[in-house]
Formats: sequence, C-alpha cells, structure tokens
Amino acid sequence: MSTLGIGIIGCGGITLQNHLPGLALCPDVRVAALCDSDPGTLQRASAATGCTVTTTDYNQLLAREDVHAIIIATPNLLHFPIAMAAIAAGKHILCEKPIAMAAEEARTMARAADAAGLRHMTAFTYRFVPAMRYLRHLIDQGDLGEPRHYRSCRLQDWGTRNLGWRMVKKLAGTGELGDMLSHRINFAHHLIGPMKRMVAHVKNLTPIRDGKPNDTDDWVGILADFHNGATGVLESSKLASGRNESWRSLDYVEINGSEASFEFTTGKWNELQFGKLGGPGMAPLFVPREFWVWPGSPRDPQVGDPLVSFRYDQAVEFIHAIREQRPCTVTFHDGAQTQAVMDAALHSAATGSWVDL
Repeated sequence: MSTLGIGIIGCGGITLQNHLPGLALCPDVRVAALCDSDPGTLQRASAATGCTVTTTDYNQLLAREDVHAIIIATPNLLHFPIAMAAIAAGKHILCEKPIAMAAEEARTMARAADAAGLRHMTAFTYRFVPAMRYLRHLIDQGDLGEPRHYRSCRLQDWGTRNLGWRMVKKLAGTGELGDMLSHRINFAHHLIGPMKRMVAHVKNLTPIRDGKPNDTDDWVGILADFHNGATGVLESSKLASGRNESWRSLDYVEINGSEASFEFTTGKWNELQFGKLGGPGMAPLFVPREFWVWPGSPRDPQVGDPLVSFRYDQAVEFIHAIREQRPCTVTFHDGAQTQAVMDAALHSAATGSWVDL
C-alpha cells in the first residue's frame, strides 16, 4: 500500500504529545480515523490532525478498510479487548503500556498477533532515548564485563491532584507500578536480561486525591535476582516532593559490571557517566551522533526539545516495521514479559514473600 492509514483509539495527552508528532515524521502516512469515549477529547484531536472521521465506538473504526494499523492509548482495562478485536480485523497495533491487565492476557495478544502475521509494538518509549541505545551498544561489545548490579530510580512530584482513570484500580490495574515502573522493568530486561525471582512492596499514601478516592499504588519498590546472577533494585514514586515531573524529574539507571559502571538519566539524553574498574570515579561519556536518532528516522535532534522529540522515533519504528514486514524492535512479547513481573510484584506485596519468575 502506498499510504498507510492509521486509526487512533484514545486521543488524550499521550496521543497529542508522542504519537501524532511521530506519525507526522513518516511519509505516506495519514491519520484515517479517530476514536475516543469523550466528545471533547475527540474534537480536540480532530482539530489537531485535520481528521474528520471520528467515532466513540472502536468497532466502527476497526471496520474501516482505510485503517491499516491502530494506536491504542485508552485506559488499561480496554487494551486487551481492543487489541484482540483489531487482530481479528487484520490491523497492525501499537499499544500503550501496560498492554494488558494480566500477563496471560498479554501473552494471548502476542500469540494472536504472531499467528495473524501482524506487526505489534509495546510503547516502551524510553527505549528510544539515545543514551539508552548507546548503553546497550557498549554492553553488547563487552565494555561492562559481567553484569553485577542494576538499579533504577524514578522520582516525580505529582502531589495529590486528580489523576482520572489512572487512580481507579478497575480501569488501570495498578498505579505507579504500571504507569512508570513498567518502563524500568523493561529497561532491566533490555540491558541485563530476565529476572529469576523478586520481592516487592507497594504503598498507597494518597487514598484521596483532590477529593476523589484513589485505590492505586503511588510508590513501588522491587528487589530482584536475575538469571545471570546480577541483582536489581527498582524504585518509583509519584510523591517525591520538589522533584518536579515528566522529563524534568529524576529518571536514573545505573549498571555495575566486573569491568566498568555506567549511569544515565533521561534528562541527559546524549550523555552517560562511565567509570572503569579501579579508576578515579565516574566521568562523562558523550553519545556519538549516530545514536542521536533511530535508524531511518528523519528527525533532526537539534530541532525542538530533545527530551521530548526522541519519543517520536517510536512511531517511525512502528511504521518501518509494517512496511518492511519485520517484527518491531519492542513487541507485545516484551510487554508480556514486563506484565509477568508486575503480576509477581503484586503477589509478592500481598504475601510479603519472594516470588519465582
């Protein structure tokens, strides 16, 4: 097909911030249809895209022949039924994380999409950070040595404001665990490998947000062992007062190996910290230009805010995978692996015990 038609189901902030600017970078791609349950949100997305085909029923969108692929950016509860309907309709899918409410749902999505020969992608956006990509390259070429420790820390100041569906467990499944720590779990899988066992703790310190009940977690911590013998410590919070939020807040990852240590923060998109065994300490290591944008992306990293614009490469990879008839770099299988850790974290927190993965 010369022009790919994209349907977007869920037209809120993440669609306007990440998905639409990314699609705009892709030649011969157009937004063919929009779907959202809220008429006001739908109207704003229509104005932003110029797309006049709108509906509040995702089945109507999926029935359109001019929609070849979809982006799912709805409350988490709807990811699985929409994805399964889209697979039955023969549509390629980019789905926001977490892709399901439980690991078995996520695995079912992945198996069904594979069987249908469709491209499928989990929106682990931070996998496109240039510093992350360069760090993976350095690990692959052996600079780290044997992995020993992985740690990540995501601290934001969300206060006690109303978070809409994200603070309703039956719609979101989890709070900070799925919202932010899911990314860092995927970081760990990508950089270190699969976890072998873990113990977790979650807290809800804001049962009321702006006068509305909140039954999801706003802090989570995980202690993990990896199959390769490395250890892991992962923490994420919405309640780190004074830390600001989004790309202005702390998003830190450090890996210690037998030969070296590496550190990055998403706030320094083109820089790592690096130290060698027995050396004087950590020092800056700048990311080469060939890692600044995703292969094949037309994005100019020096245009706009680079802490935002790297996210646009996610859509570029999705479109390229469809056109090249190959798996996406980040698939539903990655989403399912992360979901399994999330499920285990909830079980561990509920029982106070270690859980094998």
